[in-house]
Amino acid sequence: MAEKKIRRQYGLWASPINPVSLSRELTFTDVVWDQDGTLVWSERHSDRNVLVVQSPDNQAPRNLNDLYSVRARLSYGGGDFTVGNGQVFFIEADSSRLYKQPLKGGYAHPVTPAFGHMAAPVLSPDGRWLLFVHSYEDQDCVGVVDADGQHWPGRLVSGDDFYMQPTWHPTGERIAWIAWNHPNMPWDGTYLRLGTVVKSSSSRLPAIADTTTVAGGENISIFQPEFSPDGRYLAYVSDEAGWWHIYLYDLDSGEHRQLTDEDAEHGVPAWQQGQRTYAFNPISQNLYFIRNQKGFASLWRMDLETGQQRQISLGEEYTWLEQIAVAPDGRRISLIASSGCIPKRVVVFEESGEAKILRRSMAEALPLSDYALPQAISWEGMDGGVVYGLFYAPQNTKFEGDGSPPLVVLIHGGPTSQRTATFYPEVQFFTSRGYAVLQVNYRGSTGYGRTYWDMLRGNWGIYDVQDSVSGARYLVEQGLVKKKLMVIMGGSSGGFTVLKALEDYPGFFKAGINLYGISNQFSFLLDTHKFEAHYSDSLLGILPEAADIYRQRSPINFIDKIQDPLAIFQGEIDRVVPRIQSDEVADSLKRRGIPFIYHVYEGEGHGFRKSETIEHYYQAIDSFLKQNVILT
Repeated sequence: MAEKKIRRQYGLWASPINPVSLSRELTFTDVVWDQDGTLVWSERHSDRNVLVVQSPDNQAPRNLNDLYSVRARLSYGGGDFTVGNGQVFFIEADSSRLYKQPLKGGYAHPVTPAFGHMAAPVLSPDGRWLLFVHSYEDQDCVGVVDADGQHWPGRLVSGDDFYMQPTWHPTGERIAWIAWNHPNMPWDGTYLRLGTVVKSSSSRLPAIADTTTVAGGENISIFQPEFSPDGRYLAYVSDEAGWWHIYLYDLDSGEHRQLTDEDAEHGVPAWQQGQRTYAFNPISQNLYFIRNQKGFASLWRMDLETGQQRQISLGEEYTWLEQIAVAPDGRRISLIASSGCIPKRVVVFEESGEAKILRRSMAEALPLSDYALPQAISWEGMDGGVVYGLFYAPQNTKFEGDGSPPLVVLIHGGPTSQRTATFYPEVQFFTSRGYAVLQVNYRGSTGYGRTYWDMLRGNWGIYDVQDSVSGARYLVEQGLVKKKLMVIMGGSSGGFTVLKALEDYPGFFKAGINLYGISNQFSFLLDTHKFEAHYSDSLLGILPEAADIYRQRSPINFIDKIQDPLAIFQGEIDRVVPRIQSDEVADSLKRRGIPFIYHVYEGEGHGFRKSETIEHYYQAIDSFLKQNVILT
């Protein structure tokens, strides 16, 4: 007989998901195979990243070392390490130096000096050289260094503003890379280039000759170049056909072949280095790839000879997959896998269909029934366009409420990004307390084709705001949430949307939660890092001609319109959205007597990493919502 539920007001349910447990969640960033079947992955413990090694004989996983934190700090990071020939090459967080360490035990030794920032190291097939992306004083390049670090590293490719994902041909005689220039972002327009590796007459390091552009353009986004193991093809992802599809470039004939054609995404916006959505098997017979349809991911295998595709059953209801890698034996696939109710795991799938979980990001002490599941929904925007999102109803096996629940509208950052069917701790934090959650993938989000994400050009601060409001109205009309108890929450560009929504629709939301949000578009453009220095050119316009638009889309200029309670959270050393952006908002609220809380976290940047920060952050949100939404 099922236990009778306790009837209690929504928002006041006793939750098994507490701030302490959320603060101890691990974050997985990548998982990579060595040639002998050793598997290495990266996991974040509070503000420290650790490499974990699983040997081929399946002994207990162990940390590679306890001395160094592994993290690339070029732009938004990613591309932290690589493995090859029994060695791991990783970037140390504090110095940004590249280190080398044996996988079977031994000390780490520096390969490069400490200057600038680097990412995406990749070892040549013969084990002699390392490619990497490097940035020093805002000058980026593809660099090269000998794998033993005996020589000073050198520039191999330069001249463009940005570089990403360098890769070696199996013979070591060619390399491919992605390049782009301001004002483009990597999802706007990039170039796939191919170069021949030659011996330099003036240096002990190799050089590049005969550079050609293989694919891409000012309005075509290219992602993840990979040579096939047999050396015949260069694979890549392109959105030339309106969606991110996988292509093969025949290195002999120069012909391009499109492999996928469904209305689905096979790439992701390249906010970080080192992202992967497909992988060859070792004999170049099959290609394994991740497909994203409306925020839900699935794993597929394609026979490259026939073009036949087959979905691979993963055994459990994993609905989001990341960082695919195929083992050297071709019979195993490693992934970071999750779902709306399954926290992220490092998982290896056998050819036989068996799945082995190597690492869990959380204790997973709760039954799956304690978690809310995402439901893909769509609604009509204010001007009639379709808008997408994910809806979660309140879920707690011990409690139920009367009437309709309060709603938290979650806005993703970017703004070029997407909320997907992965595990979001903050979603479960809310739903287990009796809140419904709407994750808005407003027009401008990725995951729904190029036309959809291009809609935000010139419309940042309009579509993201309108689509958030119309999504909340839609749920009210469906009887799924309570009109007078709605909250809007977001970080970075999502925080900007929060501020704009509270200004443009005062009283519509009961309160707002702003994490390091942009309040001044002028100072953001002047103070932010190189990667996003011209991002606003397409989102708002080019200065000085678009100065009036920047004024209209700077929430600080209309901050007196905010009358609803606001919680503000900010990292002290945020270099993307500096603290001054939040200070000015808090000063206005304080001066006018608007209820607010403001927390600045020491040592935190753009996004919170420390366990103590995360614990306090969730405690503060819970208290703020009870006082300003639930109990008022």
